[in-house]
Amino acid sequence: MNESNSSMKNIFVFPCGSEIGLEVYRSLNNSIHFSLIGGSSVDDHGKFIYEDYIGNIPFSTNKTFIERLKEIIIDRKIDIIYPTMDSVITILKANEDYLGCKVVSSSLETVEICMSKKKTYQLLGDIIATPRIFNDINEITEYPVFVKPDIGYGSRGVKKISHSIELQEVFKKNSELLVMEYLPGKEYTVDCFSNYKNDLLFFGLRERARINNGISVNTSNLPLTDDVIDFANKINQLLKPNGAWFFQIKEREDGQIVLMEVASRFGGSSSVFRAKGINFAELSLYNLLEKPVSILENNFTVILDRALTNKYHLDIHYNHVYIDFDDTLIVHDKVNTKMISLIYKFINDGIKIHLITKHEFDLSLTMKKYKIPCEIFDEIIHLHKSDNKSDFINFKDAIFIDDSFSERLSVYKTHNIPVFGIDIIDCLI
Repeated sequence: MNESNSSMKNIFVFPCGSEIGLEVYRSLNNSIHFSLIGGSSVDDHGKFIYEDYIGNIPFSTNKTFIERLKEIIIDRKIDIIYPTMDSVITILKANEDYLGCKVVSSSLETVEICMSKKKTYQLLGDIIATPRIFNDINEITEYPVFVKPDIGYGSRGVKKISHSIELQEVFKKNSELLVMEYLPGKEYTVDCFSNYKNDLLFFGLRERARINNGISVNTSNLPLTDDVIDFANKINQLLKPNGAWFFQIKEREDGQIVLMEVASRFGGSSSVFRAKGINFAELSLYNLLEKPVSILENNFTVILDRALTNKYHLDIHYNHVYIDFDDTLIVHDKVNTKMISLIYKFINDGIKIHLITKHEFDLSLTMKKYKIPCEIFDEIIHLHKSDNKSDFINFKDAIFIDDSFSERLSVYKTHNIPVFGIDIIDCLI
């Protein structure tokens, strides 16, 4: 817990490397009210993201999982667990009393209904459109059809079937699959938030324009329609979700929307609405603590496009950094914002920063022009063009950042310290 703010709540995010776990981090890592601790059974991207990380936790299906989690709760003084996968939500909510720790979730009954598409359709099928289910595959006269597991998420086990022979082959491998009508139209997600009093405070529509492994990687918010509003209100009334949740819909050929599934957590691409001011992770935490919340949504359109990003761990230790000015801190007559961000990270980490430059003009005036304060540097070394930068590096526990290959080569050969061009400063951020 951060000693500077004793009222901060310790939030344990598990598994922290899932898409939801990463969005929880992006939503809360700068909060002054919540301190994040990430946990995972398998080291993945979460280990590179969460500064406070606990690995080697047993899988949620392991009989030792709950006991290990209770040890972590006691040892780390965890106030709230934020589960980020549907199956984990169910297990933790079922053991909430034993763990003695609040779990971010709807009621166990709601969670179990959302886990099962059969139960979801049984509950909601009389009041909103749900897919036609074929209980006997021999009654199917028209193809294609759609098969998917009753319990699952993303696109795991989901398949479009175009012929009866293909369906029989699939059923030989798994006879528990749901067989339903094929919906050829567009697919949408409706991101929602309901408070602990079951007031539906927010719902927003977005199209799943491009999907990769069941995750919407291109999506944008759209105006609400009457049928979407009707779906949201009826689902909220009957299912009684608590906190962030979402449902997915797809169009029939005639444009009618049909419910695909409901999830008792926020969606991985719901950050579309975070850009508009709706922080689902933060809202859900305050809601769990039964704090009154209100919604402020900015009035503009957001398009979210997602791709793989890189995070690095470098096996180096340093207390000093030497940074060039021209074409490194200033590039194309503009401040290199990534480098400025990196400099402040160095400051936060207690690393001494040495500006080393052969700038040909009055350096103080140039820095003033770009509004760069001299005080962010522990030392400014202003050299002549004929000087070698390697002659002015006085610390061995240092790294060197410069756009010039020849300068980097000279420093590396002279001091044998790590050297970086501006193309790879992402490795240090």
